[in-house]
Formats: sequence, C-alpha cells, structure tokens
Amino acid sequence: MLYGQICPYDKQRKTLERRGTMKGLYFQKSSTNEEITFVFQERENLPVTEDNYVKLQVKACALSQINTKLLAEMKMEKEFFPVGREIAGIVLDVGNKVSFFQPDDEVVGILPLDSEDPGLCEVVRVHEHYLVHKPEKVTWTEAAGTIRDGVRAYTALHYLSHLSSGKSVLIMDGASALGMIAIQLAHHRGAKVISTAGSLEDKQCLERLRPSLARVIDVSNGKAHVAESCLEETGGLGVDIVLDAGVRLYSKDDEPAVKLQLLPHKHDIITLLGVGGHWVTTEENLQLDPPDSHCLFLKGATVAFLNDEVWNLSNVQQGKYL
Repeated sequence: MLYGQICPYDKQRKTLERRGTMKGLYFQKSSTNEEITFVFQERENLPVTEDNYVKLQVKACALSQINTKLLAEMKMEKEFFPVGREIAGIVLDVGNKVSFFQPDDEVVGILPLDSEDPGLCEVVRVHEHYLVHKPEKVTWTEAAGTIRDGVRAYTALHYLSHLSSGKSVLIMDGASALGMIAIQLAHHRGAKVISTAGSLEDKQCLERLRPSLARVIDVSNGKAHVAESCLEETGGLGVDIVLDAGVRLYSKDDEPAVKLQLLPHKHDIITLLGVGGHWVTTEENLQLDPPDSHCLFLKGATVAFLNDEVWNLSNVQQGKYL
C-alpha cells in the first residue's frame, strides 16, 4: 500500500529531474496595453532547492484574473508575466531550512505576485510560507480552484469583522464562489446569514443550502429593497457584518445600467448596518461623504477593505504598496 503511493512520485521526480527545460505559460501585453497575448516559453530547469524554498510538481492550477492595474501600481510590469498562481501539487524537494513540509507531501497555495514561475508549468519553486497541506479528501482541482476565494472569505470574516456565534451577516451575491464559501464559514461559526441573489437560478441554489439561510433577497428584478429586508429580518437592529460584492457610489443617472440593477447603493449598506457593525467592502474606490462618515460614527461602525493580494506580498512589496 505504502509502496503503491510513493513509487509513482519517485518515478515522476526522476523524470522531471532529467529534463533540461520545461514549458511555462506567460502573458505579454502589447505596446499600447490594449491587447494581451499568451505564449509558452521554455524555462531552464529550476535551481537547487535551498533555504525555505520548496520544489513542487503542479497537479492542478486555477486561472484567476490577472490584475494588470495592480501590477502597474506596484511597478511590477515586465514583458512576460507568469500565468496561474493558485496551485496544488506534490512536494518533490525541500530546502535545508524548510520546517513545514517534506517530499511527497500534498500541498496547495498561492504563488506571490513577484513569482518568476507560472503556475501553469510542470514544476515550480516557491517559499514554504505560501503553501499549506492539502486535506486528503479534497481533490487537486477543488484545492486549486477554491484556495483564493477561501482565503478571501476567511480574511473578511475572521480578520476584518471578527465573526462569532450569534452574529447576523449579510453576504452579497451569495451564489458566487466567494459568497458560497463565506456562507459556509459563517454558518460554521454559528452566525445568522442573509444573502442576495442576482438571478432566479442563484436564488434557487441559495434556498437549497443546508443549514438554511435566514433570508434570500432576490435583487434580479431591481425591485427588492435590501436595507428594508435586512432591517425587517433583524427586528430593526440591523446586521452586524456586511460583506459586499461592490456598491453603487452615485445616483442612478450616473451609474451604468448593469450596476444599477444588482448592487446596493452605499447609503443602503450604511442604513442596514447595526450598532458596532462591520462593513467589509470589495469596492477599492469607495467614496464616503461627510454625512456618510457621521452616520457610521454615530453607529460606532467600521469599514474595512478586502484586498486579498496583501497576503501575497513580501515585506518589501508591502512597503512599496503602502
């Protein structure tokens, strides 16, 4: 049994070590920054694994959106940028200072923004602090596909809003990947969960969840009043935590039609927040006027920004970013 599990990994390791080069996927921006092309490039075999670095055979890689705006702000633009950062795989080799992993461990993680290696490659070299052990019953694709939104949801509910049992939580767009994981985490902590649905299919999906949600608000037709529904569900007290999926900042005349229908206005979020509430927003350009700030002050409420990339930056990069 043990031989059957380890032997294939040994064979794969020896095969990979014999190769001089490997192919990896990169994206290249045009000189006008209007067009992006994807290219495979030959890469030299990885250097000897040392210090806190781990050599990893990639078994699955998720394709998440490439944030070119953030790369430009971080002054990290280059001609070719590696593609794929959420990876799951098998540890082939470890450096002499690695303490969390050993060869043949199954792991999952997110490559940092400054990684030279694309996740869409057979083997990558990554610092051990960007990896965690993969649960045995989770498949490679499930691990790679959920790690980013899992970190985002945990960050929002644990670090930014201090979720605890008995709290009420509004999770916008609950049928999204982030929303679905956040709902499960909130239920696990014993919270009362309210969510919004942007279509009939999303509403039916959310209503089938067990444990059941306290309320599913259908915003697909633009007629539902999120603030009123939340206040009604909480007896007028308001919710303790809001995790949004974006908000409207301006009046209806100044917003795109698509944004009008599905997203609540920032005033609605402030209205439905309870005393001491936490608003976790994904809106990077959130603008609060003095009356908005005063209302939040009267409620003793807080606003936190959910930027999941903060966890994937080195100390030097964070200094540049901040």
